[in-house]
Amino acid sequence: MNYLAHAYLSYSDGQLVGNMIADFIRNRERFLYPGEIQKGIALHRAIDTFTDGHPEIHEAKKIFSPLVRLYAGAFVDVSFDFFLANQLAENQEDFKKFTEKVYQKLWINESFLPENFRKMLVPMEKDNWLFNYQNDWGIGYSMRNVKRKAKYLDEEIPVFEEFLKHKSQIKTHFNNFFPELEAYSRNFVENLELLE
Repeated sequence: MNYLAHAYLSYSDGQLVGNMIADFIRNRERFLYPGEIQKGIALHRAIDTFTDGHPEIHEAKKIFSPLVRLYAGAFVDVSFDFFLANQLAENQEDFKKFTEKVYQKLWINESFLPENFRKMLVPMEKDNWLFNYQNDWGIGYSMRNVKRKAKYLDEEIPVFEEFLKHKSQIKTHFNNFFPELEAYSRNFVENLELLE
């Protein structure tokens, strides 16, 4: 999943921090963080494992695979943030407040943010990536970022055009998948609480 989904599937401020920084730290470094942030890191990894093994994700990847091969999952993740954003944006004011709180909570916990995440958080907040995922141009921008960062992808590959062409099909995969991910995430966190 991409940034919006990981932020949305966090159930405390500490879990939000851990969920957002998990890809920016080595696995052994997770033990350097307070317990609630460790839970967020564990949650992030559980979300990724659940997502990678889900049949709807396998089907959605087929849309992008001919163009980007092993990077298909990254573009499915970004695409799914579009549909989650639109779901949350049914109430624009609440969605805007949610995204603003995410940035605020992350900055309050700045001392726990890895340097590479902190650097990324500046443009993320400035351009309000989370809020703008609801727009085609916001997702287009995000997809260009993925292509720029990928070692073996030509920036001219028409991934965004493929997203637009198959938008309704990708939405169906999202609708079938995301409620199951939400239920799984809540259950995962509840089981972590029981282990304490």
